[in-house]
Amino acid sequence: MAVFKVVLASLLISLLVLDLVHADMTANKATKIDCKSKCQERCRLSSRQKLCHRACGTCCARCSCVPPGTYGQYEKCPCYGSLTTHGGRKKCP
Repeated sequence: MAVFKVVLASLLISLLVLDLVHADMTANKATKIDCKSKCQERCRLSSRQKLCHRACGTCCARCSCVPPGTYGQYEKCPCYGSLTTHGGRKKCP
């Protein structure tokens, strides 16, 4: 009888954990944005389009946001503005 209670309790805990993980994964999918279109808008005035799109795409994928406009406004997306290269310069355009 005691073994049955332990197995039942562990099964219920496992189901609860799986439900929490599933809810977290669903929430992460909801926060994803269309990085391609956001980066096209961000990089439209850049003189080095390919470089800008590549850097912006990387930053967008990591932060799930891109600041509005074509330059600056990093305070709207702090994660995007805080990413740096190995040399310490801003990574995101």
